[in-house]
Formats: sequence, C-alpha cells, structure tokens
Amino acid sequence: MRVVVTGAAGMIGSNIAHGLNAAGVDDIIAVDDLRDGQKFRNLLGVAISDYFDQDEFYGRFSRRELGKIAAVFHQGACSDTMEHDGRLMLRNNYRCSKDLLEACQAHGVRLMYASSAAIYGSSMTFREQPRFERPLNVYGYSKLLFDDAVRRMLADASSQVVGLRYFNVYGPREQHKGRMASVAFHHFNQYRDTGKVRLFGDYGGYGPGQQSRDFVFVNDVVAVNLWFLAHPQCSGVFNLGTGRAQAFNEVAHATVNACRAQRGEPALTLEQQIKQGMVEYIPIPEALVGKYQCHTEADLSALRAAGCDHEFADVATGVRRYVEWLSGNASA
Repeated sequence: MRVVVTGAAGMIGSNIAHGLNAAGVDDIIAVDDLRDGQKFRNLLGVAISDYFDQDEFYGRFSRRELGKIAAVFHQGACSDTMEHDGRLMLRNNYRCSKDLLEACQAHGVRLMYASSAAIYGSSMTFREQPRFERPLNVYGYSKLLFDDAVRRMLADASSQVVGLRYFNVYGPREQHKGRMASVAFHHFNQYRDTGKVRLFGDYGGYGPGQQSRDFVFVNDVVAVNLWFLAHPQCSGVFNLGTGRAQAFNEVAHATVNACRAQRGEPALTLEQQIKQGMVEYIPIPEALVGKYQCHTEADLSALRAAGCDHEFADVATGVRRYVEWLSGNASA
C-alpha cells in the first residue's frame, strides 16, 4: 500500500508516519516544507519511499505522476491561530485542500485530513453541526470552509473522505511549534528550567487554571486515523478528542508530578504544588482576550456511531507518557 502524508515532518504528520510503519506500511511519500530544516528530526527512524517539497507535490499528484496511491493523510496546514493574514490562511488551508480533494476524487484516492476544534470557537456545544460552528479567528474559518466543501460533496463521493476535528493535541515531536506547542510541552520546559509552571488566572468566568480543554494524546490521534484507513466505507466529518474536558490545572499537576517521578521525588497534590510555588497564575495576554476558548469537549457521538470504539488516555496517563518521552529525548 502506497500512502501520502502531507505535513509529514510536523507533529501529527510525523506521528502518523511512525504509526503507519508500526502497522506495516512503509511505502510512504512524505510531503512538507523543510525551510525549518530541524524538523527533519521528526522523521528520523521513519521508513519512507520518497519525499517531495509541498510546492512540487500537489502538481505532480494531480497529474498522476506518483504511481498508484491508496490514501492521503493530509496534515499540512498553517495552524497558527494568531496568524491574521486571511489570504495566507485561505490559500493554505482551504484552496490547497480543495484542489487536493478534487484530485483525490478524480483518481479514486482516499483522503483523511486534519480539521480543527477551532471551528467551534465561542460555542459551548461541540457537535459536528453548522449551528454550533462559530470560529473566533481566520484559522478556524479556513478549516470550516473546507469542512463545508467536503460535506457538500459527500453524497456523491467516489472514494473515502474523512475530516477529523482535532481538539487539543499534545505529545511527542512538537518541539518545532514554538508558542503553538501544547501546554504540556511548555509546562515540561518551564518546570525543568525554573521549577514552576504558569497558567492563566481568572478569565471568562473561570477561576485560576480552571479553563478546560479536551486534551488528546497524539498516539490516540494516530490510532483513530489508522482506524479509518482500515475502514474505507466510513466517510464524514468527525470530532477527534477524548470526549471529556479537563482543566489546565490538571495538566500542570500531572506534568509536575511526572517530572518529579523522573527524579525519584514523591507526588504532590495540586494544593501542595501551588503552596510551594510550583504552579503560579498570570493574567491572560491582551492579544487573546475575546479570542480564547475557555472550554472544549468533543461530542463523540458521530465517531462512535461510525463504529470507532477507541479508548482515549486521560490527562494523567497521557502527560506521564509524554514526560517520559521528553525526558528520554532531550535533544529531539
């Protein structure tokens, strides 16, 4: 089986490539933009059959120059939620994806692509229905625009199309993302460097650190992508989260205790961590006021109805596994 992974050197793309290898798939065409050359580290140890820069790949794919391809895992996107250049967002996240979708349909290639929970924005219901889709930024809008294009063509689709609305993904191989890396990644580095982690204080009607998200471990994201690869009859737009919201305090608590465990130190309660100055609260940045989701929680009804019964790790489990990986891959 030959497959394509776009955004292959990114966090989710590289983990999907590793997961494909583990599942016995090594005929992988990797696609990315490696102007940030250090991202190559995410592909170390991955067996691939070819690599294309994104500027070359899309044209060659549409002209059918890459041989018989079974599926494309389209993870490439501009994912900076603070990017305000709407032309850039729509070119990368909508038009490029739309052209890829049309080429996949023309050539009978299955498409699994990355959507986003940013589509829900200010909504408090996270179900894959238009009345709940209220993006707060142009990134979320670019993802919604493509999801809408997919929903319009699904009834006439000639091959599988799956959109996965990722919630707050954390885990290995995100070090290149800078400020867009997960809170777990930042907490690990903050605690290692300063002995404390920082969270937002009171905001949006939530107490310090009580804002909550649906935090999903990247290994679970890979597992669901591979489930759809194994079920070509399933198409649609689906949430991909754990189905439960957990407070940022829980991420901080789990990270500190996982770091302490690596040093052979005993676990502490959150209250003890706060009292000892290991967890502190800061005001939310002005740039995020009015644009920040204080709560997300994936409704998994559609995913479960499709037959996917994957069990997701909770924050305590996922963060512990992530800290163990970070501790063993300090230079990754």
